[in-house]
Amino acid sequence: MATDQEESKLRFRRTQSVTRAEEITTKEQKQRKSQPDKPCHKPRDSLFSWSSGFDNWTGLVNWGFLLLTMGGFRLCLENLLKYGVRIDPIQWYIVLSGKNEGEGHPSLILVVYSLVPITICLLLEKGLSLEIIGESAGMFAQVVNIIVLVLIPMVVIHVREYSFSLVGATTVCFLYSILFMKMWSYVQVNMWSRQALRDERCSTKKRRPSVSIAELQNAHNTESHNHHEEDNSNITELVHYPDNLNFKDLFYFLCAPTLCYELNFPRTTRVRKRFLIKRLLEVVIGVNVVMALFQQWMIPSVKNSLVPFSNMDVMKATERLLKLAIPNHLVWLCFFYLMFHSFLNLCGELLHFADRNFYNDWWNANNIDTFWRTWNMPVHRWCVRHLYIPVVEMGYSSRQASIIVFFISAFFHEYLVSVPLNTFKIWAFMGMMGQIPLSAISKFMQKNFGPRWGNIVVWASIILGQPLCIMMYYHDYVVTHFSGVLSADNTTSTES
Repeated sequence: MATDQEESKLRFRRTQSVTRAEEITTKEQKQRKSQPDKPCHKPRDSLFSWSSGFDNWTGLVNWGFLLLTMGGFRLCLENLLKYGVRIDPIQWYIVLSGKNEGEGHPSLILVVYSLVPITICLLLEKGLSLEIIGESAGMFAQVVNIIVLVLIPMVVIHVREYSFSLVGATTVCFLYSILFMKMWSYVQVNMWSRQALRDERCSTKKRRPSVSIAELQNAHNTESHNHHEEDNSNITELVHYPDNLNFKDLFYFLCAPTLCYELNFPRTTRVRKRFLIKRLLEVVIGVNVVMALFQQWMIPSVKNSLVPFSNMDVMKATERLLKLAIPNHLVWLCFFYLMFHSFLNLCGELLHFADRNFYNDWWNANNIDTFWRTWNMPVHRWCVRHLYIPVVEMGYSSRQASIIVFFISAFFHEYLVSVPLNTFKIWAFMGMMGQIPLSAISKFMQKNFGPRWGNIVVWASIILGQPLCIMMYYHDYVVTHFSGVLSADNTTSTES
């Protein structure tokens, strides 16, 4: 008891001393102001000191942006003076239209052939819903169909390597990757619907064993239909399984800007014409800007990186990497806006698809995990819904589920690069798997040095990681397909 009283007295004394100090300081300030020397000084910290509390750095941000713009403009002038005007829209048409492909346009044939696995998938789902096909056999057939879908481009492009253009092969691989994820979602969602219907039938049997399931289902449908007509006459009636199993529903999902299937997507009531025209103009202009940047700025930088990278000249290779980083990053940013804002919104508007959450504020990500959760929402939503949650429900830990998600993502990153180039390396795969330790580093920086440093790590990985990967694949592609060209370039570099 005595100890508590002593502690309270000590606290009281400290409070008094602080108050007393403030009173003395206030009196001193009043006395100084009353002097005839017109004092202009008071206790304050420099603005660059953390204790100053100053946080308005708008002018410095503008300065940095202006300096960056001037540096980029200088690089553009240097590129024009060194290489001249390389932009050739006729070449864009030749490349994008597939006119430089071999006989028979194999890319177009593979695009049309994709209708075959789609039709097989729908027929299998029909058979499963009617119980013509057993659940185990049907799901096994669906898995085989989806896996074969991914393997077809790998085999065909490898066998007929010189018949495919790079753009054609990339388009095919991109399309088949999207179909893989969409069909996976379609099969899994219909499986969930079948299981729910079976559970409902089982519970109905237990409650009313004397009445047949068909009669109960018809009675339930009639009851719900009458209820909807009375109370919800203005609300669109929902589609129920298995009424969704038709080509119209499936092809709407395949065209919709999403990878996750639902029986009833949120819809808009009308098409906004002005919004549609804006997005259409952005797509047209954006494609031209990306092609111009690629042809004028990126291709020369990539070609010039070949010899230093082949000779393992670290200083020159680093200089080429930094030189390539700026145009590559600009192209990537343009592609992001073109794809995730312009094109997907265009598709959503035409198809009355109401969910336009295609990206979040990934530019503010303070660690790598946040970046991957926010920059590509259709893929993130698919990974969580169809990979992460089912794996966790199977008994795996969240850490193991995350590694499996990164593994699948790494496979498709490698698939989209190695198959079109017909150069099977593991750089894209390793780059994606390297995101796991990089995530730990970014979280460490965020925790110990603040969110800003975590965000800097994210931006550095985006700006430097992509051009490094491009340089590595270009080098390996030339070594694999044009080894004589590389030897000639090395000889020329040595002689000079």
